[in-house]
Amino acid sequence: MAADRDRILETIQSYVDLVGSGTADAILALYADGATVEDPVGSEVRTSRESIHEFYAAIEPLEQESALVSARIAEDRSSAAFQFELVTKVGDQRYTLAPIDVMTFDDEGRITSMRAFWSNEDMQVS
Repeated sequence: MAADRDRILETIQSYVDLVGSGTADAILALYADGATVEDPVGSEVRTSRESIHEFYAAIEPLEQESALVSARIAEDRSSAAFQFELVTKVGDQRYTLAPIDVMTFDDEGRITSMRAFWSNEDMQVS
């Protein structure tokens, strides 16, 4: 039985919130065992919990804010696509990126795969 819509939306919202201001451990807890991360699409796919943790640990010390823009859940509740905005502050500069992430989920609503669609050309600096 697939996870219900509310559970998937809760996972997505938690993910977006934690990417902005959470810890790598908290983000990793949203992932199922055996999950994969490809961020951005075209980069090396991370296939171990250690490599996924390392990925999120790199952004943990940054001063960031995040907000969910929109989300779409597949009818069969196996996957979703969503856009969120991530603003990173470095000194007086603000770097804004609004990736579109595609995730698949297990029956408990844990993430089994994440693919992030963005490129450096999408980054806005102000």
